[in-house]
Amino acid sequence: MRSDERRLAASVVRLAHANPFLEQRIEAEREILGSEHAAGRRFWHGEQGSAHVTRIQERVEPLVESLGDRLRAGAGAPKDELELYRDLVLYSLYNRYEAGLLAVIERADHGTSRVGLYRRFAADYERAAEFAGGFEGERGVAHLFAFFFQLRRAFHLIFRQIYGGSIPAARLRASVWQSVFTRDLRRYRRSLYGRMGDVTTLITGPSGTGKELVARAVGFSRYIPFDAARQRFTEDFESSFYALNLSALSPTLIESELFGHRRGAFTGAIEDRPGWLEACPALGTIFLDEIGEIEPAIQVKLLRVLETRTFQRLGDTQDRRFEGKVVAATNRDLFRQMRRGAIREDFYYRLCSDRIETPTLAAQIRDNPDEFPRLVERLALRIAGEGEAAALTRETVRWIRAEIDADYPWPGNVRELAQCVRNVMIRGSYEPRPELPETPRGGLKETLAGCELSLGELETAFIEAVYARTGSYQAAARQLGIDRRTVKAKLLRG
Repeated sequence: MRSDERRLAASVVRLAHANPFLEQRIEAEREILGSEHAAGRRFWHGEQGSAHVTRIQERVEPLVESLGDRLRAGAGAPKDELELYRDLVLYSLYNRYEAGLLAVIERADHGTSRVGLYRRFAADYERAAEFAGGFEGERGVAHLFAFFFQLRRAFHLIFRQIYGGSIPAARLRASVWQSVFTRDLRRYRRSLYGRMGDVTTLITGPSGTGKELVARAVGFSRYIPFDAARQRFTEDFESSFYALNLSALSPTLIESELFGHRRGAFTGAIEDRPGWLEACPALGTIFLDEIGEIEPAIQVKLLRVLETRTFQRLGDTQDRRFEGKVVAATNRDLFRQMRRGAIREDFYYRLCSDRIETPTLAAQIRDNPDEFPRLVERLALRIAGEGEAAALTRETVRWIRAEIDADYPWPGNVRELAQCVRNVMIRGSYEPRPELPETPRGGLKETLAGCELSLGELETAFIEAVYARTGSYQAAARQLGIDRRTVKAKLLRG
């Protein structure tokens, strides 16, 4: 390679292995394109980014052809330059087929019927591999095709589903990408693609910040093998995602839904029933929302699943295997709950092997105030439809700017903003919820100064208040630090 070719190749390879949602991606593009790089956002943006990809591909294709011709003619190459060439070929192949891969992603069957694109891809791959001495570390063309399909699918899902033009939103997308592929794309392609299902992903953040969207992006972006003989992918990436809101179920129902049960295991168990852990295939994902709500006894059973991949149905002694991935979410401070004893220490550390934190709406607006109307427009489109979205966006933004303080923290995050859009659409206004004291002790001394209740009456009144706010014996007991049966007994006597 000439020195200028080597510099270009090295920059392209850095680009190919960078997290596409971090600043390093933009830096690599700027390094390659120089003055042709359009100044703009600090992170990858659809239209501008696509234009840069096209310009870079226009430089890479001639270089790949030229280097290939030299190798065909018998020119030797140092090992490091041959590695650069191989990575250039992979980058060029991906960009050549990324539109076709996107079409497969958007098909109703998501590639589970025949993928005609594969034969052309395999022919291009074999032609390149023949005179490049093979692609060391690859497991064949089918694996590379599956890897490229995963790359395109993950980028599409993360960029389209996790919306926002602020730095906090961009870093959330980058964090999800790293959760799927790790920080080392080469290592992932070599071996980790088959091991990431063993890693539990914990999503934390306030209510209304899109934790389930993040969970779906992680679950839908898993590696799916390609069956070269049948020319189809082995799974539909959307069909194996199972979401369970733990706070909405009693402990018995949680166990039954997760682990399944034998007939007679409890009242109402009239037949054998498999749970979601059993139904979930090896490439599937179980999403456990509100993981901070489960009792220690269930934590022990889940810990066994995470550590040994085995479980038993309720009322059964037969060990069964769970082969899928667990993604969990909570808006609670699990570390504080662990210190209080509500979360087991071993369970806490097993959950936190991979963690994603969702940003608040206030943080996104603070970083990029111009993004606020776009967020409203996205919600208006979902709520009122395409024909009315623009008008509803103008009405909502106008009302918010006239009636709500600019520094309003939006404590309900995107979910509250959606409620605001609906209220403006229906009633022409929105009433934000009153702000509560920052700590539960705020104003407590003043409140109790004139209290004439006995200690027992005060205790019962407090338990009633916590139960009314949390909505269940279990959640109230967890906050109060007492047994749920005590909560129930106090309320029934009161």
